[in-house]
Amino acid sequence: MIYLDNSATTRPFDSVIDVMDKSMREMYFNPSAAYKPAVDVDRGMRACRKLIAAQLGAQEDEIFFTSGGTESDNLAILGYAETLHGGGENFVCSAIEHPAVSETIRRVERLGIEVRVLPIDRRGLVDLDAARDVIDENTALVSCMQVSNETGAIQPIEALSALAHGISPRVRVHVDGVQGFMRVPMRMGKMGVDMYALSGHKIHGPKGVGALAVRRGVRLAPQMTGGGQEKNLRSGTYNAPAILGLGQAVKEMAGRHEDVERMRAMKAHLWALLSAMDGVRVNGPMPGEADAAPHILSVSFDGVRGEVMRNALEGAGVLVSTGSACASHKQKVSQTLRSMGLTGEQADGTIRISLGLMNTMDEMDEAAVQTAKMAALLAKYRRR
Repeated sequence: MIYLDNSATTRPFDSVIDVMDKSMREMYFNPSAAYKPAVDVDRGMRACRKLIAAQLGAQEDEIFFTSGGTESDNLAILGYAETLHGGGENFVCSAIEHPAVSETIRRVERLGIEVRVLPIDRRGLVDLDAARDVIDENTALVSCMQVSNETGAIQPIEALSALAHGISPRVRVHVDGVQGFMRVPMRMGKMGVDMYALSGHKIHGPKGVGALAVRRGVRLAPQMTGGGQEKNLRSGTYNAPAILGLGQAVKEMAGRHEDVERMRAMKAHLWALLSAMDGVRVNGPMPGEADAAPHILSVSFDGVRGEVMRNALEGAGVLVSTGSACASHKQKVSQTLRSMGLTGEQADGTIRISLGLMNTMDEMDEAAVQTAKMAALLAKYRRR
């Protein structure tokens, strides 16, 4: 089996599994307790905070643990909205946000906050010229993902943030970094980012754990109340095994920069092979371009439905997707791809190939062979 759906989830590092196994067998203590074994667990969680903070150019006390990217996005958006006072504010998000953002930001309309959408261009990037007409002096929040989960387009976060702060001095910038963290650099201060969401299972860590980085001075209303954990911002008993596993995944990823570049080379190699086929196009920035993430490749096939191609490849032992795993059962044409100008047929003929650190160049060769074989087979049954 060749697994090429790493944007849906990744296989955990063996060292992550080992750390979590030890945590559950030997370090099962509640880190909020006062005795030494529990304090040792808390010390391990602090180490995880430091590791995440170092990757973001943040401080340890700016990192708050959550159950994953969705909760982090919800906490950032709803938590900030509830601190406002109904002064005619508006929230802005890009047209390509993950449902964790797009669905959540629509909820703030019930609080009397206007919601505006930033358009994107044909390469899947936020249109900065259009943003000047969308953002105004009453914009309280701008939310934009770091990397498109569908096309791998790296968004111009720094430029968008500078634009937003220039128009609205009180604006806060929230970034969904789930597909970017540890694969695309992020320095929150330099890039003008106030809140940054991440998830463990996208970086070869465990599912069910993530974090929200919140710069000092940003006030949020908690969405979960109770025991007062995470400085009263996110109550609930700590999922210590997952947090320690997340810390180990960050540590592993930090030491594998060369592997991230190898992943970029694999993506470019795979596209070079696929591009030799007739009727195949890439959606988003071309592999190798500065605004193309190293691990996500979106391709469309003329006259072949993406769902059919995905199923055919699965039969050949190659696992890909047709888009976001969170929407895979809804059978909707991608709004991201339509916003980029693709026709309904082109969007419907798309698959997403996403790489992880455990993939190999040989797998790229085999995946290309199987894709070409399936495309030739399915061409006999193409729609007329």
